Amino acid sequence: MSKKICIFALKNMKNFEIHRQSDLISLIQEIGFLPLLDSGIPDFSAEEMADEECRYVVFPDGGWDWPLWKWKGPVVTESPCVYGKFFAGKAGFVSRAWWPDLMNYRRSRTPRPEEGSIEDMILQTLREHGSLITRQLRQLCGFTGPKERSRFDAYITRLQMACRIITEDFVYPRDRHNREYGWGWALLTTPEQLLGRDACLCPRSPEESLRRMLSHLRSLLPETTDKQLLRLAG
Repeated sequence: MSKKICIFALKNMKNFEIHRQSDLISLIQEIGFLPLLDSGIPDFSAEEMADEECRYVVFPDGGWDWPLWKWKGPVVTESPCVYGKFFAGKAGFVSRAWWPDLMNYRRSRTPRPEEGSIEDMILQTLREHGSLITRQLRQLCGFTGPKERSRFDAYITRLQMACRIITEDFVYPRDRHNREYGWGWALLTTPEQLLGRDACLCPRSPEESLRRMLSHLRSLLPETTDKQLLRLAG
C-alpha cells in the first residue's frame, strides 16, 4: 500500500477496502490504531474496511470461512504490531510505534495490581510460564467451576485494557488429518515478555502520551467526537 493510497484511505474510510493480509499490515503501520470489529465509530474497523470476499461466510454444508479472522495470527507474528482487547474491551491492533504511548497512558490509569490480588496472581502465573492459552491460564489460576469462565475473562479483559497482557499468537486444534479447525485460542503473554522492556519504554509523561494519541486519532477521524476519541485512547 503506497503512502498516497493510505492518505486517501484515511480521508475516505468508506471507499477503502482491505483485500489481502498485506493490506491489513500496511494499514496498521500507517494509522497506528485499528479495531478488528465494530468500534462504535462508523467505518473504523478492519471488518468494515475488508473486501466482501474477506468477510465471514457460512457454506451450505455448515462450514465457514473468514479470511480476516484467520489473518490475525500471522499479522501479529509477522509484523510490528500488538494485538489485544485495547478498544473499550474489544480487540484490535496497535502498531509498535504507538504502543509505548498507549501502554504509558493506560498503566498510569490502572496501577500495578496489589500483591496477592487475583490480577496479580494471573500476571505472576503468566510470567512464570512465559505464555499460555487462555484456558490453560484459567485452570492454573483455579477458575475451574462451571460459572468461572466469564468471571476470569473479565479479569483478562481488564488486564489487556491496562496493557499488562497481550496476545502473542493464536493456537488452533487439529483434526485427525492434522488440519486446523475452529475459532482458535489466544496465546497470552505480557508486553515485556514478547516485545522486551526497551520496546515498552516511553519518554513522555502519561498526559503527553494521551494528548499525542488524541491529536493523531483526531487527524484520522476528524468527524468523531472528543468523547469517542477518549473512549478509543483510554
